[in-house]
Amino acid sequence: MTVLILTGEEDVTADMVVVHLNAASVPVVRLDPADLTAGVALSGEYVHGSFRGHLSSGGRLVSVNGLRSVWVRRPGTPAARAAQPSPWLTEEAAQALYGMLRGSGARWMNHPDAAQRARHKPWQLRLAQRSGLPVPATLITTFPQAARDFAERFPDLVVKPVSGAHPQEPPRAVPTSRVAPDTDFAAVAYGPTLLQRRIAKRADIRLTAVGGTLLAARKETPPDAHPDEIDVRFASAATPWLPAEIAPRVAAAVRAYLRSAELAYGAFDFAEDADGTWWFLECNQSGQFGFVEVETGQPIARTIAEWLARAAVPEDDPSGGRRTVAP
Repeated sequence: MTVLILTGEEDVTADMVVVHLNAASVPVVRLDPADLTAGVALSGEYVHGSFRGHLSSGGRLVSVNGLRSVWVRRPGTPAARAAQPSPWLTEEAAQALYGMLRGSGARWMNHPDAAQRARHKPWQLRLAQRSGLPVPATLITTFPQAARDFAERFPDLVVKPVSGAHPQEPPRAVPTSRVAPDTDFAAVAYGPTLLQRRIAKRADIRLTAVGGTLLAARKETPPDAHPDEIDVRFASAATPWLPAEIAPRVAAAVRAYLRSAELAYGAFDFAEDADGTWWFLECNQSGQFGFVEVETGQPIARTIAEWLARAAVPEDDPSGGRRTVAP
């Protein structure tokens, strides 16, 4: 059976996993939904109570029913590179592709429905609280007065985008920034603003979860780091990422989060304070892991490949492949 990877052509992170799949002689097909009708083709037949579907990419034909897993890595917008792209064609292509794949018995990393829900930062924060992860005091508001009141209670604040745009998207990426003490917050009325108590961190933590396997890395904050340098993605410090131990209570809370979110993969970001508490910042359901593996040597790509290579969910499984969190 075949592993299907949905991602763009230039995805080094996906390449790292493909190497392990090839080494294990696991068939793998990689395609970008953006290439539908322009290099990628599909067909599905629903006849006499049965379904037969096929995908074609790069001269390779794969049966939809022959998929053991689908890794939704970084897929492009369906049919974006078609000869005559349009919103209508994108919707048609998305319905056709993801609709067929939903009908397979494949395991998902991550299921599109779960992944879409998991992108919402307010939902993440509430789920983290319910799962037992410490969450810094946070306010999302369009009320200027609410922002002012919050700043009085928590004078040391940062501001970050609600959408959590990925740093690989420069036109939309906005770094987490410290809020100036004299801010009047009048502009809050023009768009939802996320304010959060600044954690005086001694380290950044990236915890990568693959099924039931948790791998954590720690990047220490230099003692002389500027307090306004908040966002680790844009930090100037050259301190390395190193493997880190995970406290049992944190591991249990992360696994509870994954179960509730129905995620097989998640990249969790924490800020570690002076007392050693890991404060939850966010969970990216398709976050990068290559930089962590390169610096720490942790076998993240191999772990993902092993998860993808496991047997597919039987067709009569009532979960339809949604139960993706497994040891």
